Amino acid sequence: MSRSVVLLFSGQGAQRVGMGNDLVAAYPAAASLFDEARALLDFDLTGVMASGPEAELTRTGYCQPALYLHGLAVLAVLRERVPGLVVAACAGLSLGEFTAHAAAGTFSFADGLRLVAARGRFMDEACAAAAGAMAAMIGGEEAAVRELAAECDVDVANLNAPGQIVLSGSEAGIARAVAGARARGIRLAKPLAVAGAYHSRLMRPAQEKLAAELAATSLRPPSVPVISNVTAGPVAEPSEIRRTLEAQVTGSVRWSESMQYLRRCGHDLFLELGPGGVLAGLMSRIDKSARVLSIEDTASLEKAVAELNA
Repeated sequence: MSRSVVLLFSGQGAQRVGMGNDLVAAYPAAASLFDEARALLDFDLTGVMASGPEAELTRTGYCQPALYLHGLAVLAVLRERVPGLVVAACAGLSLGEFTAHAAAGTFSFADGLRLVAARGRFMDEACAAAAGAMAAMIGGEEAAVRELAAECDVDVANLNAPGQIVLSGSEAGIARAVAGARARGIRLAKPLAVAGAYHSRLMRPAQEKLAAELAATSLRPPSVPVISNVTAGPVAEPSEIRRTLEAQVTGSVRWSESMQYLRRCGHDLFLELGPGGVLAGLMSRIDKSARVLSIEDTASLEKAVAELNA
């Protein structure tokens, strides 16, 4: 029986030490991708994924390629175990958009791995050059959060779900936003434990360096629609894909709108390929009628396989 699904790929923050260990041990398709990653990279990504330390895996330069590799390893096994799987569309949160494009054939696994490793390195460098911070605004109206961001001279980084918006910018600006949130009717302002101000103007140096990498990478039109974080709609032409992946580094992640777009297209079964179930949690706030199967290890994968093959 064919099952039409939308693939969702995790963003930075979902990583955990040990991710992929059981997949590699149980499935040759996953082990093959991990072997390829070891051959392609000049640092021990798979070793850090397997055993840490956690502080090293949390670094942007490690966690981004780690999530990319993990998501595509899960997908490789799924494609073997569910012969009737029909992928209707792909999307990914921030870094996950690159994984989505690899899944859709926009670029090869190897080219994508090099891109995300470079993206992570460039963002690490930008974080070191400018002290930044991020904070989640919970339970406020979008207009009020945008007014607060403008007042504090910070940027809207993520529109994750109704009532969950993340601001990003200078440490001083984010501190002002946290202090002023309650007066704007925002229930909770929570500083995030991150290395810098992702999806803000402080990432401009990383964006410029990534643009050069994207220009040198061969891209093809994706085999299925891939939803852009920047436009909250599908991108198809290589020039448009380069532009949106570049703009995403400093632009807002319009995740809630992206999921709403997919629901309007009639999609109701989503597979989250990555650790932690974060995207399933966001979907429960965006549209409770959508079904999300979160797959991160052998147990969750075999459970999903049984349902998809039923």
